[in-house]
Amino acid sequence: MNYNYHTHTARCGHASGTERRYIENALAAGITEIGFSEHVPLRFPDGHESGYRLPMALTRDYMDTLSALREEYRGRANILIGFEMEYYPLYFKDMLAFVKELGAEYLIIGQHFIDNEAMPQHATYTPCDNERSLNEYVNCIIDGIKAGVFTYIAHPDVFSFTGDVALYEREMTRLCEAAKELDIPLEINFLGIRTNRRYPSERFWEIAGKIGTPVTFGLDAHDELGAADMASLPRAMELVNKYHLNYIGAPKIVPLQ
Repeated sequence: MNYNYHTHTARCGHASGTERRYIENALAAGITEIGFSEHVPLRFPDGHESGYRLPMALTRDYMDTLSALREEYRGRANILIGFEMEYYPLYFKDMLAFVKELGAEYLIIGQHFIDNEAMPQHATYTPCDNERSLNEYVNCIIDGIKAGVFTYIAHPDVFSFTGDVALYEREMTRLCEAAKELDIPLEINFLGIRTNRRYPSERFWEIAGKIGTPVTFGLDAHDELGAADMASLPRAMELVNKYHLNYIGAPKIVPLQ
């Protein structure tokens, strides 16, 4: 595995370390295709900003720092500058216009909330047995990838559904079928592996395997060691082999126009 397009920086407030150390550690692990994908800034209409994202005031620093490092490491690493972004129906157009104006090169969709984080009852990682919320999560993912701007779906199995098994299978089948039709890969998330989270979810990947949806890997690095996390690779390959997943390796980057 010589690629990783899911990398954060300390600017989001829940990561640590420097970009240089991320890059050096990745190179030492054999990763030469490196994408940074910080959480897209979001300022709400009342003026307050989302608290777990790149602050608006640091966006230029994010772009300039990585642009300089890309030049410094040219020939040793291919560094891309992108963002991880939700599909929020109310704010999607503005968020997309903002990252395009910044010069972002690619996006991955990572749906941490449904409507937005100002409505915490809709956090996708909070255990929930509500059919409507599960349906809305899948709708957000499908509507997002239909926009044609996302390279892949980060941690698609993040939704912590505790309700009826048949409902889960129906909705995640819908998600996987849409991703296959649009040729958008699903990410096996290494952060979930190395921190023992509820994802990767075996029941999700069993569905993905039956459908044949394309699958890729993402380190979801939030620190310098995470940027070189090859220790999680055997578990990811175990899932690939167990469920006969359509692992494609590095995803094809969807450039922002």
